[in-house]
Amino acid sequence: MKTQLVQIGNSRGIRIPKPLIEQAGLGDQVELRVEDGQVIIENHRKPRAGWAEAARELRQREEGPSLDETPPTLFDESEWDW
Repeated sequence: MKTQLVQIGNSRGIRIPKPLIEQAGLGDQVELRVEDGQVIIENHRKPRAGWAEAARELRQREEGPSLDETPPTLFDESEWDW
C-alpha cells in the first residue's frame, strides 16, 4: 500500500487505514524502530506482562525454587545456631 507523509507540526506522520490497524492488532500505543532502512511499527507490549501468571503456574507445578525462599548462606550453615 502506498501512502504519503503528512506534516504534523515540526514532524511528519502517516495515516494508517483502520483495516490495517485492526489486522495488525495495534492499540493506542505502538513501538517504533528502524531496521535495515525500514520503519517497523509494533503493538506496545508491557515488558513484564504475564510474569505474575507464569510465577503462579511454576509454583503450582513446584518446579524450581520458590521466589519467597532464599538459599542458605555460609553463615547459616556454619555459624548460626538453630
